[in-house]
Amino acid sequence: RRVLLSQLFQPLNLQAGVEARWEGRPGEPSCRSQRLMLQAGLIHPAGPGCYSYLPPTVRAMEKLVRVMDEEMQAVGGQKLNMPSLSSAELWGTSGRWEQMGPELFRLEDRHGKGYCLGPTHEEVVTELVAAQSNLSYKQLPLRLYQVTRKFRDEPKPRFGLLRSREFYMKDMYTFDTSEEAARQTYDLVCNAYCSLLDRLGLSFVKVRAATGSIGGTMSHEFQLPADIGEDRLVLCPDGHFAANVETLNGEQTSCPTCGEKLTQTRGIEVGHTFYLGTKYSSVFKAIFYSPENKPQLAEMGCYGLGVTRILAASIEVLSTEDSIRWPRLIAPYQLCFIPPKRGSKEEGEEGTALLEQLYDDLTEAQPHLTGDSVLDDRTQLTIGKRLKDANKLGYPYVIVAGKRVCEDPPVFEVWDQNAGEVLFLTKEGVIELLSKVQV
Repeated sequence: RRVLLSQLFQPLNLQAGVEARWEGRPGEPSCRSQRLMLQAGLIHPAGPGCYSYLPPTVRAMEKLVRVMDEEMQAVGGQKLNMPSLSSAELWGTSGRWEQMGPELFRLEDRHGKGYCLGPTHEEVVTELVAAQSNLSYKQLPLRLYQVTRKFRDEPKPRFGLLRSREFYMKDMYTFDTSEEAARQTYDLVCNAYCSLLDRLGLSFVKVRAATGSIGGTMSHEFQLPADIGEDRLVLCPDGHFAANVETLNGEQTSCPTCGEKLTQTRGIEVGHTFYLGTKYSSVFKAIFYSPENKPQLAEMGCYGLGVTRILAASIEVLSTEDSIRWPRLIAPYQLCFIPPKRGSKEEGEEGTALLEQLYDDLTEAQPHLTGDSVLDDRTQLTIGKRLKDANKLGYPYVIVAGKRVCEDPPVFEVWDQNAGEVLFLTKEGVIELLSKVQV
């Protein structure tokens, strides 16, 4: 069954300037990713800092989560799911009920018991592991992770999905037998984050960071350099040193390793890692039994990756002012097919039938592209208009039945959007080219 563009629930507002009427408060700063996602019908504002994610966005998120699952499972991650609703008592035990301040969404149930909507899950996961009363050293390391909605009462939500009140995050919590083992886990997960961002084709820097309300003794952020980034970073040009300026004492202008002058840039934080030690395990009594059968506190780490933040940040850094560019791996749809205009010479000479046949032959030859191809059936519009829309929506490949579809054998135009080139290929050439597409 072909996927028809006219039947997708993706209300397009591709003409420029339409984003203004959505953003409520005049003068609120917006950014490229927010504007493009609103125009493309990828998100719809539901309230300050809260959005409905439309079907193409959910497809991109699910693809991104699959890549995260691969990377987390490669380092021994086990996926679970913890409740968003977390008891005030639990947060009181760790001392964070007071420490978090107004950022925490707090509520009471009908019995007057206090809860919060979890912005992070250190308390819940440590209590869960502590409840396993006979945990053996043989069962460690434990590397538990989830992908869930998180909540943060942002005072000024802005920049669309980059700074919202409700968002999706992948968070992993690790339990090790010793500080040495926990630091090895830390390096392993940091390398997995580097691998994930490399696979997405995103330029990033790993910088020293403050531990903030999460705590611990070591912390790093994974930042995508971008002008609208809210974090200020200092970098050694030779790569010896990188830090968020909030970690520096005073003005540090030269690299502590090589003495080179540090450069300044801004970044969008997409990942954050923390070595926690026994900060939470000591409070919740998360213990395991050593080879000598002695109880010992587990050494912990926690690791966050923003799912919706990576989506928006990748659009922010890869796109042009008026056209979305996705990391190929997570584009909602890989291919867009554009048949001839209704009533045109190309339609009269079987151009539409030839393109539809190519669609079917391609999905038969490359089953992994089934469901990843869209047919733009708005044939009342010119090819040029639909091509312009396809360019704005950022399909990695657009296949057009243009003037040369009437040749023998028929030749199709293939627009490789990420490379910015147009190829003219026969049906066999198209199938060969797209056999290399990863989904």
